[in-house]
Amino acid sequence: MARKQKKTRRGKGTLFLIAGLLAASGIFRLSGGVGEAVAREFESFSEAEVIAETQTCSADLEPVLAAIQARESRLEEREAQLEKRMQELAHAEVAIRENYDALVTAEEELAATLARVESAAEDDVSRLTAVYENMKPKDAAALFEEMAPEFAAGFLARMRPDAAAEVMAGLQPKTAYTISVLLAGRNADLPKE
Repeated sequence: MARKQKKTRRGKGTLFLIAGLLAASGIFRLSGGVGEAVAREFESFSEAEVIAETQTCSADLEPVLAAIQARESRLEEREAQLEKRMQELAHAEVAIRENYDALVTAEEELAATLARVESAAEDDVSRLTAVYENMKPKDAAALFEEMAPEFAAGFLARMRPDAAAEVMAGLQPKTAYTISVLLAGRNADLPKE
């Protein structure tokens, strides 16, 4: 049975091969004639007819060519505008970077100035606190009686406890009480945890 199928396949393959060769031969013969036919057709045109046909084609293509050239001009103009815009953006970017750098420098200088000012103010308050600590308690108490209670409480909080106690002892009871309340409530608003 397998032998019978082999014979059938072999026979069909041969037929297809012969058919393919015949078809290729026909195509080859026809293609050779086509070139000659086209050549004969062009020989029948006179030179004047070819020129006239070319001019007719050129006349038909002129609006298309004009449209293409107009579009090309618009594209070139748009490209020039985009290039100009890109240059402007590059200059703007440089200016922004320079401004940013200047702002950073100014911020650093301001932070340094504020630190110096805070340090100087802290030094001044520390010196004044030391002066009050070294005064006679009676004289310091007289000064603290004249101060606003908030201001006096600030100095007393910074003083050594023994010096602050002597000044508080010399104050009027009402003034001492007000300052004590302010000192006790100074940190009441701070978060607990």
